[in-house]
Amino acid sequence: MAEQVFAKLVKKEQLKPDIYKFSVKAPSIVKASKPGNFIEIRVSQTTEPFLRRPISIYNLDKENGILEFIFQVKGKGTEILAKQEEGKEIDIIGPLGYGTFKYENYQNLAIIGGGIGVFPLYELAKIAKADNKNVTTYLGFRSKDFVVLEEEFQSVSNELILTTDDGSYAKQGFAINYLEEDIKNGKIDSIYACGPLPMLKAVQKLAIEKQIPCQISLEEKMACGLGVCLGCAVKTAKSPADSPQYLHVCKAGPVFNAKDVEI
Repeated sequence: MAEQVFAKLVKKEQLKPDIYKFSVKAPSIVKASKPGNFIEIRVSQTTEPFLRRPISIYNLDKENGILEFIFQVKGKGTEILAKQEEGKEIDIIGPLGYGTFKYENYQNLAIIGGGIGVFPLYELAKIAKADNKNVTTYLGFRSKDFVVLEEEFQSVSNELILTTDDGSYAKQGFAINYLEEDIKNGKIDSIYACGPLPMLKAVQKLAIEKQIPCQISLEEKMACGLGVCLGCAVKTAKSPADSPQYLHVCKAGPVFNAKDVEI
């Protein structure tokens, strides 16, 4: 069950000019969290900005009660958050989200992400590998300048395939092309994805065509995180045209079976 905590910022790291990793002390949230959960952060104690910011959980250190999250500075809210100083407390609600990654029934996992969508996939890869699953991770970035967390994902994967669109680093092309090749070779029995919408659509299409179980994490804009504001609706698959049906990412998701949603 989600709760509000004031978590001490114990470590702040700048991974890229606009990307930060925060480590906060939040034992109760850490204990209750699963891969795919997210948190809502109040970035300012004033009235502006009023809404909390939804941020996915990157890593859970259960032994020490440390929760890590990574975010990119995109607007006023994340700009304020990036200026937070070590030792200060951050107002957090979590863990949020009903739909989380479920890998237990499979052995050969394909974990695929793109851009800043790779962040919520780390905890999944970490615990799946620790659970003796065979984890192949596919990460795609625009160019070398955008590559993040290579060593971290390498450490929690049996195999890491890293691509850049322009070929400026690692393999050239799109991560999904290498995933498709491994599917043809019978290396994969399930897929877990998070990233830009075009990538998710391509992964969803591939998984359905190849009849491989697939779970996707959607990153809709979530204002409340509790299913009250109804701003993060996603249409269900096979919804009647004259009576469309919707699920809310913050409550039913953010992780969905790829067959269940229209993206």
